[in-house]
Amino acid sequence: MTKRKNHSPDFKAKVALEAIREEMTMAELSKKYGVHPTQIGAWKRAAIKNMAAGFSKRGSDPAQVDDATIDKLHSKIGQLVVERDFLKRAWDR
Repeated sequence: MTKRKNHSPDFKAKVALEAIREEMTMAELSKKYGVHPTQIGAWKRAAIKNMAAGFSKRGSDPAQVDDATIDKLHSKIGQLVVERDFLKRAWDR
């Protein structure tokens, strides 16, 4: 049994871009890069699906965390630290 191949994001983007250009068939790309045609098709679909994110403004990034979420997470961390310290003191008794 062969070891599973892990391709870099740069390699995936390069292959997907060539697939989008359609200068070569999937079979030719598969032979050229040693990747199954189905995998190339999946990379192509993912590239097309995520292409709009490259043209969005910086401020409208959905992954950007707002200040309210950060404050909520900091309060949760504080609560967990207090609980941990309490349980540690109770265990030591």
